[in-house]
Amino acid sequence: MNFDRKELSNIQLLDLYKRLLKPRLIEEKMLILLRQGKVSKWFSGIGQEAISVGITAALDKDEYILPMHRNLGVFTGRDIPLHRLFSQWQGKKSGFTKGRDRSFHFGTQEFKIIGMISHLGPQMGVADGIALANKLMKNGKVTAVFTGEGATSEGDFHEALNIAAVWDLPVLFVIENNGYGLSTPTNEQYRCENLADKGIGYGMESHIIDGNNILEVYTKIAELKASLALNPRPILLEFKTFRMRGHEEASGTKYVPQELMDEWAIKDPISNFKNYLLSISVLSEEMDVEFKAKIKTEIDENWAITQAEPDFEANLSEELNDVYKEYQFEHVTHSDEVENIRVVDAISNSLRQSMERHDNLVILGQDIAEYGGAFKITEGFVAQFGKERVRNTPICESAIVSAAMGLSINGQKAIVEMQFADFVSSGFNPIVNLLAKSHYRWLENADVVVRMPCGGGTQAGPFHSQTNEAWFTKTPGLKVVYPAFPYDVKGLLNTAINDPNPVMFFEHKQLYRSVYQDVPRDYYTIPFGKASLIKEGTDVTVISFGAGVHWALETLTKNPEIKADLLDLRTLQPMDTEAILTSVKKTGKCIILQEDTLFGGISSDISAFIMENAFQYLDAPVKRVGSLESPIPFVKALEDQYLPKVRFEEILKELVAY
Repeated sequence: MNFDRKELSNIQLLDLYKRLLKPRLIEEKMLILLRQGKVSKWFSGIGQEAISVGITAALDKDEYILPMHRNLGVFTGRDIPLHRLFSQWQGKKSGFTKGRDRSFHFGTQEFKIIGMISHLGPQMGVADGIALANKLMKNGKVTAVFTGEGATSEGDFHEALNIAAVWDLPVLFVIENNGYGLSTPTNEQYRCENLADKGIGYGMESHIIDGNNILEVYTKIAELKASLALNPRPILLEFKTFRMRGHEEASGTKYVPQELMDEWAIKDPISNFKNYLLSISVLSEEMDVEFKAKIKTEIDENWAITQAEPDFEANLSEELNDVYKEYQFEHVTHSDEVENIRVVDAISNSLRQSMERHDNLVILGQDIAEYGGAFKITEGFVAQFGKERVRNTPICESAIVSAAMGLSINGQKAIVEMQFADFVSSGFNPIVNLLAKSHYRWLENADVVVRMPCGGGTQAGPFHSQTNEAWFTKTPGLKVVYPAFPYDVKGLLNTAINDPNPVMFFEHKQLYRSVYQDVPRDYYTIPFGKASLIKEGTDVTVISFGAGVHWALETLTKNPEIKADLLDLRTLQPMDTEAILTSVKKTGKCIILQEDTLFGGISSDISAFIMENAFQYLDAPVKRVGSLESPIPFVKALEDQYLPKVRFEEILKELVAY
């Protein structure tokens, strides 16, 4: 192995050596504890330390690094107190996730490290968002994100690199090519000779680096970092290395040919660097013994601190309170000056006024810039706010949602426009596993609103007409808003943007240009979790949201003899359960109308809630009405049959007569 110290001083060389030693000695300790049954699981990075250590040493401490589960050197390189790391691995309260996740599945703003989720790929999109925020702030900072050769097969890898290339984001995409996925060798994972060659397809600079040579890693990263300060751009880096132990310890390495193990054992990054330092008289054997003894003492002392920490005690209120970031609703009132506008106008007004109010707010979406979006909601926004904040995206929902998370991590607010709510399936993973879970896992909120143009009635067929709110009301950590009137749309969207938690904001397309209302011209907010009582009566409670509210209104107008409470939920998570119970206790009968198919929809939970909490007040079974159990069709006759509007009137009359 050839080492070139370039201009590095003896002090720098010894510092790099000590940085290499620490993760190796921690791992050796953990492997002993694992065999003793004192550690439950371990992902080893033995043989790969030079990559984590070299990159972390080359970056500033306020530059974000996004490591994976084999990058202990990133965490030790940022000088995280070892007892906190040990407590994290042991599920202790003083760990970074309060026992809610293990290993390196966490982040810490204090040390500017953003941990992975097990799905691997979304990490790279998060790095894009962090880098975009740096670019918007013009702070000259670099972001480094790690992945393995296995995750380069994921779509998120392609999406993230493409976005970074198109937007010239200062991201170092670090591929640790260590030979294997879990047990799948690289020749069964990709066909190109080098993964760095993939950079050509993105018009991206790329380099192949010896991942076992600490000096090559450190000096190359330092050189690239200086270059990126002058010329921000993404760079793809393939580090050739090898995984000397199993994917995790339980899996072993029997599937690896012994000759391959022997070949890479000779390339050990620590022993080779040690021998080099000895050969140039920078290190002595006595110094080496001293360094190791000091690190081992630090490890033992910090392990003792973790062991002395009491066993975890569950706290129910803390568990539930940490699902969402605490938010004190800001009630902004409006003047009496109004204008008669449509739903689509109310959305546009809210976005425009929110962009004026929050100078760190960025809107991301397909065709939203000069074109103004599929529904022309952001028309004219580029002229007012610029393309930096109103950003056309490639067709890549997953990486864009992940990038929105990265923007939030780095101090921005983000709105993602799904061109149609149906397309959210392509971005489902980061919504339910990043946005929804991050605050619960390590108290990092996702200040992201995902706008969801949804719903039928426009003969748009199976891929442009779904109303899929139940995909998200089911997921703890998300807030779900689904208004029906322009006034509510504007006030609730303003609140959604203010709220630091992830919000799925459903907008029914059929209502966009068909429903008008007098709406205040100025900015105002409406609290989540407060239903709107649109009509009052004593015969029956009608509960709905979105287009269903208008169908119910039309039906009740057509049947004036039915005196009903009509409750527009407006928000589905949180839900106004108090308003539901108050009305049901008064009327004794309830019917719930949703546009979604019935089975597994939100109406089922509302019905169950009523049965469990107001059974004694009921004079009839709770009724649910929804669309047919099929995908939504295209032809009008079929769509009319699919939607529940006609069936609702029949079942309502039956319920009232019960």
